[in-house]
Amino acid sequence: MSNESSKAEQEQVDTVVEGEILTADEAETGTDGAGLMDELTQANFRIEELEQALAESQAKVEEQVDSVTRAAASEANIRRRAAQDVEKARKFALEKFANELLPVIDNMERALQGTDAEAEETKAIYEGVELTLKSFISTVDKFGLKVVDPQGEAFNPEHHQAIGMQPSAEFPANTVMMVMQKGYILNERLLRPAMVMVSQGGGSVDTKA
Repeated sequence: MSNESSKAEQEQVDTVVEGEILTADEAETGTDGAGLMDELTQANFRIEELEQALAESQAKVEEQVDSVTRAAASEANIRRRAAQDVEKARKFALEKFANELLPVIDNMERALQGTDAEAEETKAIYEGVELTLKSFISTVDKFGLKVVDPQGEAFNPEHHQAIGMQPSAEFPANTVMMVMQKGYILNERLLRPAMVMVSQGGGSVDTKA
């Protein structure tokens, strides 16, 4: 075999070997690329799963915060209503009892009207009843019981009950000219209206209300 033939054969062998080496390198490179893509895809899936889990957790937290806020508001409303009920009960628990006391006050006032404060035989009685009445009124006043005595005031249908009207040159029209029976208010609530005679102004005709 000549040198030229040997050289040609050697070149063919080198070419085949080199081709096989390149093919092996390309195959290895392709395999690594596919593996990297799989890892990236799995990482993306994992990121999506974590983001979804985070979103769900945030939604649950917001729901719980809203629930706690609503519960706190509801509790505050319950406390406020309970406080209002207690205050109302405190103010008006004595209403029935106070109504029972009004005739006692009326009787002591009638006793004063029927007793002469200047006469020696009744002076002591008058002073005793007067002192008792003042003490009694002062005591009930501490519990919110107020007297409605509108003599000379404008007629107020919310607190006064007119039993009649009379012409009067002394009192302007629609003015209380006489109080037949005092009224009473307990903590801003009317217990009993004052029974009054109302001035009709000038004139001479009586008109019953």
